[in-house]
Amino acid sequence: MPLISGGGGFLTSTNGGNTTYLPILEPLIAAPLGPHLLFESRAALTESFSPNGDGQPGYSHTHFVGLTYMQGDYIASPHLTVVGGSFLIPFGTYNERLSPVWINNLQDGPLIASLGLMSTGTGLGGQLRGSAIARHSYSIDYAAYFSARSGNEQFNSQRSSGGRLSLYLPNKGLEVGLSYNRLLQGTHENFYGAHVWWEPANTAFRLRSEFARGHHAQGYWVEADYRLQKFGGLDSWAGRIEPVFRIQQTFRRDTIVSDGLPLTNTQRVDFGLDYNLPHNVRILTSYSRQFSSSGNRNIWETGVVYRFLFPTWKGKME
Repeated sequence: MPLISGGGGFLTSTNGGNTTYLPILEPLIAAPLGPHLLFESRAALTESFSPNGDGQPGYSHTHFVGLTYMQGDYIASPHLTVVGGSFLIPFGTYNERLSPVWINNLQDGPLIASLGLMSTGTGLGGQLRGSAIARHSYSIDYAAYFSARSGNEQFNSQRSSGGRLSLYLPNKGLEVGLSYNRLLQGTHENFYGAHVWWEPANTAFRLRSEFARGHHAQGYWVEADYRLQKFGGLDSWAGRIEPVFRIQQTFRRDTIVSDGLPLTNTQRVDFGLDYNLPHNVRILTSYSRQFSSSGNRNIWETGVVYRFLFPTWKGKME
């Protein structure tokens, strides 16, 4: 039975005294085509209202409508899934796991989020992924891909290859992984990444972190969040409160290309306070302080996000 999922929200960001408003909708469809085939796709529809520059009154307006990815999955065995189409590049964890608006604890992605993702974050080609080994005490997951070069406006991508290897220890709630990507067009470059996630069992604490290194820059981020479940459980008024903290740094190796990172060494701390309302509604608030030689600044962000999930039609229970 095909499922329509995704999320939408209304976000605001005040940076240097200027406030930007961002309504966003990210619908996702997952449609099984028999026992071994799955079609999935996610779109992004955004509107942005930001103050006019040069002291001009009023706001400027931009909009974007496009597909984030569109792929077909062939489940060949319990250990192998073959992916074809436009897919999210499996480098690190943020791009695949945390970037959707209804999942991310903070509005902004990490400063290094674009590093190793070949500018668009998507590849056009094929991918092999799955669980290489699955035991009660540990499992090893893998993802390997090749992307062709494409100048299509909707499915833009660069020629590249790479993948990710992860070890998960379920008894400890610990995952560690390594990523590698290589750009195969223009000036060939290598990108390296590592991630550590820790989610102890029977707690509402989560620690997530990544490191990434490219030819021109490198950096890391560490994020922790905790639901106050000891005060009446997750569904109590206190249990719905979720403090979030993230620290991150970027370091320049040269200033020839930015790779999407700041052109000066930058430090940033984010303090968030989210509230998880019933029916998959979340209120996101955060304050960030960014330090760099180009100038320090404060960033205030608020937003309301809704997660939805429903079948396209009534299915038969099995």
